[in-house]
Amino acid sequence: MRNISVLNRITLDGFFDGPNGENDWFIPGDEENKVAHETVPDTDSLLLGRVTYQHLERFWPTVSDDSNFPEPVKVQAKEINEMPKLVFSRTLKTLAWENSKLVIGDLISEVEKIKAGSGSGLLILGSGTLVQQLTESGLIDDYVFILTPTVLGKGKPQFLQDKKADLELVKSQAFPSGNVILHYKKK
Repeated sequence: MRNISVLNRITLDGFFDGPNGENDWFIPGDEENKVAHETVPDTDSLLLGRVTYQHLERFWPTVSDDSNFPEPVKVQAKEINEMPKLVFSRTLKTLAWENSKLVIGDLISEVEKIKAGSGSGLLILGSGTLVQQLTESGLIDDYVFILTPTVLGKGKPQFLQDKKADLELVKSQAFPSGNVILHYKKK
């Protein structure tokens, strides 16, 4: 069975996005990014919702070996661009980003099939609706958050499901920026 992990930045008040999808509240940190990457269990594919897919598709393909981005961003871009991306959407008909596949059908049953398949783990970035529904269905195994010392007051909450989910803290690490990495496993 494949492991499903979430890797997201969240605010102290539990938002992963501002009210209009803005993420200007992120406090960047190469060290945090490196530790978060090392903390997430092995993955070979991304699970994405439509909004996150479209957001990532506008940025990551623009980062290449000859772009002006720092080397760690180029390495991350290569990994994300080459990684298979399974995109859940009821409205998209085609996907232009390399290695992307549209998944149509009931989210829970499709993810159960994918999870039961072969390969290493699956990673969810952003995709709040997916995270909420898969958390409620008990399908997410690991949650890795970069907690940012910001209170937005309003935005898109990371968790909005109706069903309680008990988690166990596996690791936490604070950084000079004020960010804290939190790794939880499903109990």
